[in-house]
Amino acid sequence: MRAASLAYRPRQPDEDVLRQLVHDYFETLRARAAGGGAGQGLPAFVEREFREFLTCGHLAAGFARFRCRGCGADRLVAFSCKGRGFCPSCGGRRMTERAAHLADHVFPEVPVRQWVLTLPVRLRYGLAFDHAACRAVTGAFLGAVFAWLRSRARGRGVTRGQTGAVVIVQRFGGGLNVNVHLHALVLDGVFAPDGTGGLRFWPLDRHAVAPGHLASLLAVITRRIARRAGGCGLGGDDREAPDRWADTEPVLAGLAAASVAGLAATGRRRGAPVRRWGDMVDRPEPRPPGRWQARTDGFDLHAALVVPARARDRLERLCRYALRPPVGQDRLQPMPDGTVALELRHRWADGTTHLIFEPVELMERLAALVPRPRVNLVLYYGVLAPRAAWRRAVVPGGVGGAAGLPEARARRRPNPTWAALMQRGFGFDVLACPRCAGRMTLVALIHAPAVVERILRHVGQSTEVPRVGPSRDPPVGRIWGDDGLPG
Repeated sequence: MRAASLAYRPRQPDEDVLRQLVHDYFETLRARAAGGGAGQGLPAFVEREFREFLTCGHLAAGFARFRCRGCGADRLVAFSCKGRGFCPSCGGRRMTERAAHLADHVFPEVPVRQWVLTLPVRLRYGLAFDHAACRAVTGAFLGAVFAWLRSRARGRGVTRGQTGAVVIVQRFGGGLNVNVHLHALVLDGVFAPDGTGGLRFWPLDRHAVAPGHLASLLAVITRRIARRAGGCGLGGDDREAPDRWADTEPVLAGLAAASVAGLAATGRRRGAPVRRWGDMVDRPEPRPPGRWQARTDGFDLHAALVVPARARDRLERLCRYALRPPVGQDRLQPMPDGTVALELRHRWADGTTHLIFEPVELMERLAALVPRPRVNLVLYYGVLAPRAAWRRAVVPGGVGGAAGLPEARARRRPNPTWAALMQRGFGFDVLACPRCAGRMTLVALIHAPAVVERILRHVGQSTEVPRVGPSRDPPVGRIWGDDGLPG
């Protein structure tokens, strides 16, 4: 997307603020969790996420070796942890890779609108645990949006219309809190048979959308979600639902419940709200919703952002925004009193620009954001779904392209290389030799500890694999109340 203009500089993981915090304070969180729950601590997948994060980017944990064809210069590139929770580096790579895939091989050259559905606080805790319920809510949301688009097409005489979407389930909010919400990138119109055996795309007539239309659509969405959420045991119909999360994983449930409520879960500040900093306003005035926004009963539907048909660079940026990791290294700042300041991406309505965390409070937030293994947070619907009948006629590179869309041969596409992703996303040509104009090629992937140690000693690099530091206080405090409920 950008020309390579910057010299590649390998990461220096020991300089990362987040890595130092995990090294110093994760064991403290783990000790508190194990000491407050009758022998139950953090789930194994959460502990694994933190421990492997410490090794991400460290040569001592293994590396790839590159060599210049011309001058013989070597470059060692450390392996990543491939974390799915909060690692900024792995999250950035995954963001770049998936956004490129969606822009190049999934979305056809038609307008794409972003529909963002923010859910009430009462639903976020349950959906963070129950992925089946989250998919049911997503299906109810997309079903209503698809029906709305088809009805708009029928008003123009278009029958048998079908549309498609890619939904990114974001589990986090701007304050690193558990905030499950949906970013749906929806084709802004419908495909329909053109009478000659092909398909034609009919874009949405935006001028025919009245200010109250989205409010009516949101009412339909909330009714559908209430039925689906109730059927998944989330109490969507005002029934008291059992808390299966607290029964199976009480420690993680307590962290998530506190995160949803914006409270500290452990330690001396247990139950206290997160501290805020900025030009605070006592009573912020709510902004009235526009024509492409609607609110009701804790639900918020926003659909003002649309990408034109051939603006592929803008589409890829939108995909990156929806796929971004929870936090970047540049947003964290250690404070002189030992706390950590998190800079918000956008100023809140009450004037807040930073959140102030105790280090273990930040660990609590990160632990609650780690998704379960084998949970897919990128979902495909409609004509973009894997088994959709029209998918091969719609997506780029499919067989029998739709009318008005470029034809392309079906071919097997290799996954993009690390070097291609770095150049596309950040403008770095990582295979350019720093000594000459030659190109570097992969020589070997070094995993064996003995070989790793021998090479690193030869080049003067540290051979110590990072480990978590010791606990900084005794395991005090609980992660659930006296009534046995989380938070």
